[in-house]
Amino acid sequence: MCGITGIKPTYGRVSRYGMIAFASSLDQGGPIAWTAEDCALLLNAMAGFDERDSTSIEREPEDFTRQLNDDIKGLKIGVPKEYFGEGLASDVEQAVRNALKEYEKLGATLIDISLPKTSLSIPVYYVIAPAEASSNLSRFDGVRYGHRAKDYADLADMYRKTRSEGFGDEVKRRILIGTYVLSHGYYDAYYLQAQKIRRLIAQDFQQAFTQCDVIMGPVAPTVAWDLGSKVNDPVANYLADIYTLSTSLAGLPGMSIPVGFGQGDKNGKRPVGLQLIGNYFSEAKLLNIAHQFQQATDWHTHRPQAN
Repeated sequence: MCGITGIKPTYGRVSRYGMIAFASSLDQGGPIAWTAEDCALLLNAMAGFDERDSTSIEREPEDFTRQLNDDIKGLKIGVPKEYFGEGLASDVEQAVRNALKEYEKLGATLIDISLPKTSLSIPVYYVIAPAEASSNLSRFDGVRYGHRAKDYADLADMYRKTRSEGFGDEVKRRILIGTYVLSHGYYDAYYLQAQKIRRLIAQDFQQAFTQCDVIMGPVAPTVAWDLGSKVNDPVANYLADIYTLSTSLAGLPGMSIPVGFGQGDKNGKRPVGLQLIGNYFSEAKLLNIAHQFQQATDWHTHRPQAN
């Protein structure tokens, strides 16, 4: 939505030590920059094993710039039919289709694939993420660190006022949902079921990678919306995550690169991103694929119009 390049590495590739934990099984840090080459250089510095993070994966150090200039002729690109159905704005689809055609010019082949559990990623994510958030954010009670209310009568009142003042409406909403799905009588019905479907989503990706080298599609169904326009419609915000949540649920690496503009509003056009999804620990290949596109086009140098 911002017209810039970013990569979310394989879960465990980058240490989460020092981050404020939101959803521990989903959180993963990654670089954001103008170009894929810049992201590769940043990831070289960020990636690596950290004994202070229990989810950090110990692997041999990599140079993520090593494949940047490799030819991508013969690359097999999987195009999920579920990413191009109802709800995708026509201007976003056009920009993404044009980018896929550019990849064909570079020697890649498009292959139709299916990720049938895509529609389940939203309900699964919005059970798992709030559940983990409610646990992680319970430490923000005003006692050891962070915000503390100035005026309170006793300890319970301090907790109540601190958390009321310190958390915004969406954070409170997710904490309440998470506490509910983890509560007695609902844990099995919601949280455990969500974890089972999460495994099925990951299996869908592994099946797809037997047919292709990389998966591509839109990052979001629309361009960025006006600031505050969906503040009273959280469900609309959640639906905007339809194409990206399954990647995080599976722990796979994913990239976003700018590939054009869609019609945002009467004042100007807004960026469209192409999503690249790779198999586990394929960051160097993803960066190569993105870099080759950016060598052949100049969308990453364009800036959206100021309103």
